[in-house]
Amino acid sequence: MSAKIYSVALSGLDGQLVEIEVDTRMSIPSFSIVGLPDAAVMEARERVMSAIKNAGLPLPRGKIVVNLAPADLKKVGPRYDLPIALGLIAFSKLVSDVSFKDTVFLGELALDGKIRPITGILVSTEFARRRGFRRIVVPKENAREAAIIKGIEIIPVGHLKEAILFLNKQLCALPIAPKAIETDSTAAVDMYMVKGQAQAKRALEIAAAGGHNVLMKGAPGAGKTLMARALQGILPDMTQEEMLEVTRIYSVAGQLPKQQSLVAVRPFRVIHHTASAVSIVGGGSVPTPGEITLAHRGVLFLDEVAEFPQEVLNVLRQPIEDGYITVSRAKATVTYPAKFSLVAAMNPCPCGYFGVEQQKGRCNCLAWRIKNYHQRLSGPFLDRIDMHLDVQPVEHAALLKSAAIAETSAEVRQRVNEAYQKQIARFRAHGITRNAEMNTAQIEKFCVLDTESKKLLHVAIDHLKFSARAYYRAIKMARTIADLDNQDNIHPRHVSEALRYLYQKKL
Repeated sequence: MSAKIYSVALSGLDGQLVEIEVDTRMSIPSFSIVGLPDAAVMEARERVMSAIKNAGLPLPRGKIVVNLAPADLKKVGPRYDLPIALGLIAFSKLVSDVSFKDTVFLGELALDGKIRPITGILVSTEFARRRGFRRIVVPKENAREAAIIKGIEIIPVGHLKEAILFLNKQLCALPIAPKAIETDSTAAVDMYMVKGQAQAKRALEIAAAGGHNVLMKGAPGAGKTLMARALQGILPDMTQEEMLEVTRIYSVAGQLPKQQSLVAVRPFRVIHHTASAVSIVGGGSVPTPGEITLAHRGVLFLDEVAEFPQEVLNVLRQPIEDGYITVSRAKATVTYPAKFSLVAAMNPCPCGYFGVEQQKGRCNCLAWRIKNYHQRLSGPFLDRIDMHLDVQPVEHAALLKSAAIAETSAEVRQRVNEAYQKQIARFRAHGITRNAEMNTAQIEKFCVLDTESKKLLHVAIDHLKFSARAYYRAIKMARTIADLDNQDNIHPRHVSEALRYLYQKKL
């Protein structure tokens, strides 16, 4: 005799159907799990047997074999505890096999029979609905997350006995509503707190509106880190689709905040220079999302970028260009989205004061040390940065000015949101949302330049010897500047401003 029950495995940011077959036979008592389980799945034997016993439910006698199909798919984590337990209970006639039809089961069991939350519920629920299942049984703590997906019945259970009551139609599912979405993107650092630095703040506004990459170079204490953190408060509001994209990632990574069913604020990820390449791009024996994926639709901030190992920076080149990362391992190959804005900050030299107007004569770095310091950022990496900012220390007079006259993040964000809505409407049929994501064909279609703008751009590019990639980056920035200026067409003043940010002062 055997029982079959359905569950869902995670494969990157998608699900894969798992059929759990439970069979018993009269023999020497044993309990084995087959079907490429990992250590956590193998340990389900002890959790399941203890949970059934402590819940006062009968266990089948003899040899127990649990098969997780397909057999060539690695099964990871404790998410199969509940369906395995229900498969065993089916032999005691407390539930009928018919109850398992059109239903997916997920949940980790405690030894006393309580059901603990698991990761990846949103992805699992979405997959179950696509495959035509009518309902999904999930831990109570995951119910609001699952309720985001419409078109499938959500059954929250907190104990093994509750799952049995539901299968026997003695427990009715109550309506579940996801937690109200809060779109307030107020950050800890408001733009009005940044004294002076008008050009840098203007550049960050453009970066927030169009999704452009920024490198800030300046002396210690000039405000680079402060401005980067203020950027979080002027990022445009996310669309419903973007919220779902980011929530899927955080659900799979197990980083969805408690009592929060949907990520409604753009991510802002800060990486320390000691971080490894695997932690940044993702990986592990079973691939998991890295920092660039957790920053999807948001910002990845690298402070003191010149202190990062060059091999770590070089792994960022492909995802910056393509917007995704493919992680290949012996047991699995998965692709994660990675459309983020890169913001980096660095000093102009090892001591930090080379070329700083207010600190003339203070730098004592030798020329070869300064050259080696800058060579830590490779040419291909720098060629993917849209905006290069030379951040000088703030004048004392600016520090004494009242913050009351400065623009707040809310005021800047209003302009950014208006420009972002223009981009959403423009690219509605093209699968992108930001100017920075345009390919060559889209640039030619949406960034038509008049004769004067073309002439200005070509003269500047020829004079500064920029690459073809830099040429198109200048046009993308000009398009964003025009959007902020509420202009349908790109004018020479927009191109001129874009070129100012593109130019990197040579040593």
